[in-house]
Amino acid sequence: METAKKIFIPVSLFQLFSIGIGPSSSHTVGPMRAAYQFASLLQQEKKLSSVARVSVELFGSLAMTGHGHATDIAILLGLEGEKPEEIDPDSVQGKIDSIKERQILNLLGVSPIAFSIETDLLFIKGKRLPFHSNAMKCKAFNAAGEEVFAKTFYSVGGGFVVDHEEVFSHDKKEETVSVSIPYPFHTGQQLLDLCQKTGLSISEIMFENEKSWRSEEEIYSGIWRIWEVMKGCVERGCQQQGILPGGLNVARRAYDLHQDLSQKNGIEDPSEIFDWVSLFALAVNEENAAGGRVVTAPTNGASGVIPAVLHYYERFTPNSSKEGIYKFFLTAAAIGILYKEGASLSAAEMGCQGEVGVACSMAAGGLAAALGATPSQVENAAEIGMEHNLGLTCDPVGGLVQIPCIERNTMGAIKAINAARLALKNKSDYKVSLDQVISSMRQTGEDMNSIYKETSEGGLALHVTVGLPEC
Repeated sequence: METAKKIFIPVSLFQLFSIGIGPSSSHTVGPMRAAYQFASLLQQEKKLSSVARVSVELFGSLAMTGHGHATDIAILLGLEGEKPEEIDPDSVQGKIDSIKERQILNLLGVSPIAFSIETDLLFIKGKRLPFHSNAMKCKAFNAAGEEVFAKTFYSVGGGFVVDHEEVFSHDKKEETVSVSIPYPFHTGQQLLDLCQKTGLSISEIMFENEKSWRSEEEIYSGIWRIWEVMKGCVERGCQQQGILPGGLNVARRAYDLHQDLSQKNGIEDPSEIFDWVSLFALAVNEENAAGGRVVTAPTNGASGVIPAVLHYYERFTPNSSKEGIYKFFLTAAAIGILYKEGASLSAAEMGCQGEVGVACSMAAGGLAAALGATPSQVENAAEIGMEHNLGLTCDPVGGLVQIPCIERNTMGAIKAINAARLALKNKSDYKVSLDQVISSMRQTGEDMNSIYKETSEGGLALHVTVGLPEC
């Protein structure tokens, strides 16, 4: 039996916060990247011109909920050479309609081959490959029907993709490091120790590490670009009306809520601040469900939490600043790395605690940092954010990122704000560390029945049937 080796590759903020399209980072963005990588490898191996046919087989969660998460669409786009961070969401439907109508797919946009969605893109339900539930096998054949190249990919959450050889190869070193960073950390305690030893804050530690990849100017401009995309997503979500695609007939609510709140003369009731926070999250996740432009934070399914909390910081806290927004992102990224190292960002592995729970924890720590928290208070905020999301299942109704996913982001955002405020006001030692809660999350995810991990076979997905499209 093959045994997966441990891979350590330092993670950048710009990998955790990557610009893409909805509705899912693990089921849309990841598969698109994998398909693009497969087509690119065909070109690198000088096999592209000899390929007459390709096939893609989906396993595990990709097979179970791939249709609802637009996995099939993402793979076609990736094979044609599209990247999630570059594609225009408005162009997607036309591209897919052309492939279906002509039954022709242009590998990397330059090499046309016959392609039948019914026979060349297969959802193998009920079978899981080793290492991860989100698995896909890509194969290329010549005109004689002979297999000339094959690759197996795993979409491991947050848009991250690894191939089979990376995790099961035994002729490489046990750990692979792609770049040397000045302050490596794998646990929350290591991060706190670094802060104490250097006198740097968590955001400053993260900033120094980011300089291993980019200049200071590139880091600042890149973070601001991410924030601009998040704000644009909220703005678009507040302007759109109608029914979300997929057959559940879920109506967009952000438009009406925005109209209602905007007509009021300021904040009439203090609790209305949370109506605004919910609005920001709804707007993002409705855009995500519609396949719009979003930022993985750290996933698409949880992409509304961090923008909502950042909008709260910018609009409803005193003395908000551009510097505070930078601190927020850098701190949140450091926390996200701890979850990627110690557990997972993937709902197919951890349930929704691995998506909304992690986003809540990241947002809580980021907000605390922006409001002037110490490293210890940041860690406490992040811990509180996850502690009260432990056991959160992923049970999308109809396999769509709509129910309960959209509302769940509003809950995660409000929890994050409360977690940050609790940590900032805590004057005593806290009893649970971030490392302990991450370990608890990992164990909970491993113990969780597979039907509650993005398969749509349990929870709400099993018990809510009204309005479901007929198979």
